[in-house]
Amino acid sequence: MKLNRWAVASDEQRGVWLAVLAAAGFSMKAVFVKLAYGYGTVSPITLLTLRMLLAMPLFMWLCRSALRNAPPLSPGQWLGLVILGLLGYYGSSILDFMGLQTISAALERLILFTYPTMTLVINVVVMRHASTPRQWGAVALTYAGIALVFVHDLGAIDNTSGLWLGASLVLASALSYALYNVGAERMLHHVGALRFAVLASGVSTIACLLHFSATEPLQALNQPWPVWACCAAMALVSTALPVVWQSSAIQLIGSSRAVLIGTLGPMLTLGLSWLVLGEAVSVLQLLGASAVLAGVWLVSFTQKRRAPPART
Repeated sequence: MKLNRWAVASDEQRGVWLAVLAAAGFSMKAVFVKLAYGYGTVSPITLLTLRMLLAMPLFMWLCRSALRNAPPLSPGQWLGLVILGLLGYYGSSILDFMGLQTISAALERLILFTYPTMTLVINVVVMRHASTPRQWGAVALTYAGIALVFVHDLGAIDNTSGLWLGASLVLASALSYALYNVGAERMLHHVGALRFAVLASGVSTIACLLHFSATEPLQALNQPWPVWACCAAMALVSTALPVVWQSSAIQLIGSSRAVLIGTLGPMLTLGLSWLVLGEAVSVLQLLGASAVLAGVWLVSFTQKRRAPPART
């Protein structure tokens, strides 16, 4: 009888494959959002609300073992969870979805991937962590790459004001996630990665529902079935499963290696946006993407990370 290859694979091999799967899942989010926008007149908050409503039961089922017999949280931990849930899964996501209305999926993913460099800056400026010239060079390299891709998109579209607005919103999304990342790193040791993901996403879901009820009629949920299909795919393939895969990869191969493998994400988004959305890919884009990934790789490699929450 043949042995199952996955069963006999080493922890390192399983960890690498799980990290690759997580990177692939996260990279598809922008593609699903752009597809949903093309199928109907759906607002960013409606799209995000559908995503979170569909993802929450999956989170709870996939992470049920992490929720059982867990110790109670202190009031301070609950307050931290609320703040971080508003910053990460809600604040960062709504800004990202708004930005995707006017910029390409490839540019969105590259701008979002500046969050490790923003995390570095926050840790140095606010938390008074030490830094090196190599790290600051990596930051400069990252933003030089963003500038190259931005220049490409600026010359390829007529709506330049929309491009500036969309890029600014996604940059604000990356900053919101960097703040979330700094705060979450302190809580993961006490709460646990999977439990933290479920509770923070629960806070975000409540925030989305409040935002939706205050700004949209209930009829806004009456979307064409392709929009619902894109949201369901986002919830499963680009939210719940990648978070579990990433957490498992961190346990098997460590957070530093999992983060480095995650740098595959922008390149995967670039390929998927060309294949699925028909977005153009130029030499300038590839050069810019390579610079961004090199900068993120250098920052990630030189920072000592505990177990950062996954980018959704």
